Amino acid sequence: MSEKKIYNIDEIMKMLPHRYPFLLVDRLIVEEPGERGVGIKNLTMNELFFQGHFPGNPIMPGVLQIEAMAQTAGCIVMAAEGNYTEKQRSVLFMSVEGVKFRKPVRPGDQLRMHLEKVKARRNIFVFRGVSKVDDEIVSEAELTAMII
Repeated sequence: MSEKKIYNIDEIMKMLPHRYPFLLVDRLIVEEPGERGVGIKNLTMNELFFQGHFPGNPIMPGVLQIEAMAQTAGCIVMAAEGNYTEKQRSVLFMSVEGVKFRKPVRPGDQLRMHLEKVKARRNIFVFRGVSKVDDEIVSEAELTAMII
């Protein structure tokens, strides 16, 4: 097993094509490249989606929690590539299964997306994800993606 590596926002932006306001991973801890890691999203009231979801009761949309998991999985795959800036490959989301939302995610929360690869075949990967706030599960899903 290799040593954990922490990626900052500048490195994440080299791995993913997403940009503000749709980049949903602020920091990445890769525990094993291509296999598992943790994405971190620090949520503030300044997030655009909180303005309309919902006024007076801001909650992070569940679909964005799933997107944050997918971006984390993409980064974990790209981290295994090593020279991801030269290869200019992309990870495309294919499907999602077994989605469950357990608790609301609010401004001030730190969302931690724990992803682990459960299957891979050629350029298609399946990851199991659990998102947590303060060590409590807030959402979970199984995600399938393709690297191109």
